[in-house]
Amino acid sequence: MERAKKLLAETFGFDQFMPGQAEVIGELIAGRSALAIFPTGGGKSLCYQLPALTFDGVTIVISPLIALMKDQIDVLKSRGVAARRLDSTLSSDETREVMSALRGGKLSLLYVAPERFNNERFLQAILHTRVSMFAVDEAHCISEWGHNFRPDYLKLARFARACRAERLLALTATATPKVAGDICDGFGIAGGSVVRTGFYRPNLTVLITPITAGDRDRTLVERLKNHPEDPTIVYVTRQNTSEQVAARLAKAGLRARAYHAGMKNDQRAEVQDWFMESRDGIVVATIAFGMGIDKSDIRYIYHYNLPKSLENFSQEIGRAGRDGQASICEMFVCPDDICTLENFAYGDTPCRNAIQSLLEEIFTATGQFNVSLYELSLRHDIRQLVMRTLLVQLELRNYLRELTPVYSRYQFRPLFSSAEILSRFDAERRRFLANVFKQARKAKIWFHIDLDQASIAVDQPRDRIVRALDYLAEQSLLEVKVEGVRNRFTILRHPDDIERLTDALSQNALEREAREIVRIGQVLQFATHDGCLVAHLADHFGEKLPRPCGHCSWCLNGHQPATLTAAEPATIDTVFWQQITDAWNQQEEPIDEARALARFACGITSPRLTRTGLSKHPLFGALSHVRFADVHTLAQAWKRDQSL
Repeated sequence: MERAKKLLAETFGFDQFMPGQAEVIGELIAGRSALAIFPTGGGKSLCYQLPALTFDGVTIVISPLIALMKDQIDVLKSRGVAARRLDSTLSSDETREVMSALRGGKLSLLYVAPERFNNERFLQAILHTRVSMFAVDEAHCISEWGHNFRPDYLKLARFARACRAERLLALTATATPKVAGDICDGFGIAGGSVVRTGFYRPNLTVLITPITAGDRDRTLVERLKNHPEDPTIVYVTRQNTSEQVAARLAKAGLRARAYHAGMKNDQRAEVQDWFMESRDGIVVATIAFGMGIDKSDIRYIYHYNLPKSLENFSQEIGRAGRDGQASICEMFVCPDDICTLENFAYGDTPCRNAIQSLLEEIFTATGQFNVSLYELSLRHDIRQLVMRTLLVQLELRNYLRELTPVYSRYQFRPLFSSAEILSRFDAERRRFLANVFKQARKAKIWFHIDLDQASIAVDQPRDRIVRALDYLAEQSLLEVKVEGVRNRFTILRHPDDIERLTDALSQNALEREAREIVRIGQVLQFATHDGCLVAHLADHFGEKLPRPCGHCSWCLNGHQPATLTAAEPATIDTVFWQQITDAWNQQEEPIDEARALARFACGITSPRLTRTGLSKHPLFGALSHVRFADVHTLAQAWKRDQSL
């Protein structure tokens, strides 16, 4: 610890540790694994950056955010720390340089995304490297909450064991006692090595405002105009809501811009850079915005729509007031949002038939196979992220093992004439390359080649063609681009009973759906809680406040809870339902699932509804105001009647 204190001052420029940091670092230096549960902005990154400099070997840092990796590495490099990253934005030359430094033992820290462990060359390099520490940021993603955020998180504990990591550090800002237990169980962390610094932040005022859908825009404009112009985030649920609300705020004379996952990468980066530099910018965003945003002076957080869970809410308000100054976090509570939130949860649940057809396709293969997740998603009507989770679950059950992804299509642009390129090689290689070039189709500038078809045409292994194109690119003879990623797997064993495995995976999906619905209910219970809201939120995360906070809605309003006007139960007109089922029966490609019909009626997209054009049908979403569970029950009854 003496060396750690010296590094704290000399390398990182701090004269003392933040709360909890010394305890976590002490556990790691003693050779033990640890779990750090610190609030957003609580100094988690120092817990692995500093001890990494005291260890022999490399510290592998797993982070889901490329932007965060870049920012941290830039700072570490400026301090003389040997830190690099491996991610999809690096060129092949940069990747080779990083891998060479890793193999040569020249790195103290290497940042990677969780998906990197599916790369066989990387995994082999790690297996032959001394890994002094395996640090997993956003570790709650291995637990039941947010498991769909990054399915590959579920495999990290296995990778940590495979690379013989000497110690493991899990870090999160959001962990209920149950989630903390899941993390400790998954990574083998002793209960005594959990450091929780406390959820409560006295500078955050948490307000609840019951509201109708028609009053939201006016109220939001009033709020923004009646307080000083400071950096503000307005969280919404849907991408189109982000665009609409930002436009209304801009029309009202406010500096507001939208941000959501549907925007192009350069557009999102431009909005983020603008906000980081702004002193009065307002970003109207989905949950895609915020992670990795290191802006200390965000003064206001508004939830225009209800958050999906208390975990989401706590992470989002945690981005306010990191400088310790007073900040306001206000949630608009409109019962009309419940249907939308529940539909998000229901939309991720695959039909049982879809799971069975997926398993039947996978296990017709023997040995290795490769697939496009996009095409697999369309064939079986399962959203891609859910498909990814199902494949990971098959890996964890030891049915599959994922291998390095491949690309089905290459593009190349010759930097010399074909004659000049071919003249550099002996007769056999010259014939081989000439045959490969003949398989390429020229567009305006780039040549396009389908590697699977080319492999058959030239009667050579696909890998040889890939190596050849990569070599020509390394020699600056071609410029190469790849597209059409295909995920590769090897079959480890076949299930004894497809039906039983289908039931198990289907039950998992239904249980996840039920948990998501419970979390939505917890948000409403929080909003109407008759007691200190901050104390209630802290209790959810395992912290007991000794007294009411004094600065939440309940404390400020004379200990009065918020009262919501219950939404009128939506009814389904029988004539209208007949029109919906008639439209469903007229589709050219029948979909024999009650859940799929309920999705159509409630306006929940799926790969097949999009592909068949049903998502553009006039009746798509006709019952979006009705709770999915009610529509699903009606659809099940209709299906039973159809089968009689």
